[in-house]
Amino acid sequence: MDPAEKGKLYARLFRKAGTFLGKGEVERAVETLKEGEALASRLGDHGMARRFAQEVEKIRNPKPKLP
Repeated sequence: MDPAEKGKLYARLFRKAGTFLGKGEVERAVETLKEGEALASRLGDHGMARRFAQEVEKIRNPKPKLP
């Protein structure tokens, strides 16, 4: 798979996860990001797999907002 195709797939998954977050569907967003992480791992794109994992971590453990 060429880099442009991979980029389109990754972008689509990030947008899909963002849409779910916008609707308050956190678990579906996490599932989508984990799907992206698995895809990136299968394709040997370990940097992108880490990026998906980081986004899951941000959702699961958000930083507290300052008053």
